[in-house]
Amino acid sequence: MKHNNAFIAIGLMLFALFFGAGNIIFPPFLGQHAGLDIVPAITGFLITGCGLPLLGVVTVCWAGKNLQDIAGRVYPWYGVFMVAAISLTIGPFFAIPRTCSTSFEMSVAPFIGAGNQTALFAYSVVFFVLTWWLAVTPTKLVDRVGKILTPIMLILLFALFAAYTLNPFGEWQAPTDPRFADTMSSFTSGIMEGYNTMDGLAGLLFGILVIEAVRLTGVQDRHAIARDTLKSGIVAMFFMCIIYVYLGLIGASSVIPLGLQENGVPIIVGSMNWYFGQAGPMLLAVIVMLACLTTSIGLVASVSALFHSLIPKVSTRTFATVFSLLSCGIANFGLTTIISAAVPVLVFLYPLTIALIILTFLNDSFKGSPIVHRTATLFTFFPALFDGLGVLGAVPAPVADVLQKLPLASYGLSWLPIFAAGLLIGWGLYAAGGKKPGPDFQTEK
Repeated sequence: MKHNNAFIAIGLMLFALFFGAGNIIFPPFLGQHAGLDIVPAITGFLITGCGLPLLGVVTVCWAGKNLQDIAGRVYPWYGVFMVAAISLTIGPFFAIPRTCSTSFEMSVAPFIGAGNQTALFAYSVVFFVLTWWLAVTPTKLVDRVGKILTPIMLILLFALFAAYTLNPFGEWQAPTDPRFADTMSSFTSGIMEGYNTMDGLAGLLFGILVIEAVRLTGVQDRHAIARDTLKSGIVAMFFMCIIYVYLGLIGASSVIPLGLQENGVPIIVGSMNWYFGQAGPMLLAVIVMLACLTTSIGLVASVSALFHSLIPKVSTRTFATVFSLLSCGIANFGLTTIISAAVPVLVFLYPLTIALIILTFLNDSFKGSPIVHRTATLFTFFPALFDGLGVLGAVPAPVADVLQKLPLASYGLSWLPIFAAGLLIGWGLYAAGGKKPGPDFQTEK
């Protein structure tokens, strides 16, 4: 592979890592809620749905370290915490069960009717038996199937986008959610909705794979690796942006033809049926079912291997068994419940992830000083925790009243100025302490 063109191939690889059936259910749902305010809403969505995953991958490549080592600059235990928290989130707690419930909603429910709990249970059992078996059995079948299904799903989506461009099937309506009452709130609500993709978290885990891919092209310097990763990431996110924008526009046009829906699946199925008749949803159903299965297998295998590296005494096979059983149980709560349950966790984890990304890029400027990492992270941790608890309504009223008076609190971003304050205080402590470098700063050079 010539180095000059390598970034295109790596970019397509990165796109395949991020893109899955789950990514197509959130933008149309956002579009239904935002209506006439879809432009600022989808712009905010792209920041956390595309921009943040790209930054996450580049962060790991810039640092030349994995997530555990990067977060370990705060404390070693914090590195383990972040790896475990992110892996469980994009693994058995939310993302893996979501693959099952999404495929059920798109592949089975349209033909037997929604709300059939017995069918969901039977489907989830079969789905996760197959997931477990293929995850613990070394085979190239999953990779080969994935390489076939992803392009076919993309062809179907782009056919839908072309049909929509030639003949939009509805008019944009007024926002159906008070969060989209004005341009600014629509923009920040879009940012928060982008959390649901979980790709911003996954980027910090995928980065190490991209480092190896770039190094195979002959690049070794960490700054050059980060530069080539950025170019590859732009290729990947270009396609993601097109998909998200079109799906958002379709959602904004779907309120009158399809009615308000409780998640994005009926919007996709309904729009496919609108343009292509019954054959469209049926073909989409088969492809999504298999695509979600391959995603589930990959996640179970990778998260199990990661936890085995953290706890070597427990085998990868045992972790795969536990995670498959756990995911099967959670999948039976249904797609809408899983999406809702993930929100407080994501509201908590995303600020910590963004803070980690910013600190990594600034690391050289304060020579890796632990005091800066610790102070900025501490200042981020508690407002992020209170925001997550606030989603659950678990914050006492007097505390909630105080938190609502903080800058950007009405937009769910109160942690941001507090993080900035922690960063400045940490920098001041670093300067006052004689600008002592962190313990691993020299080895990073």
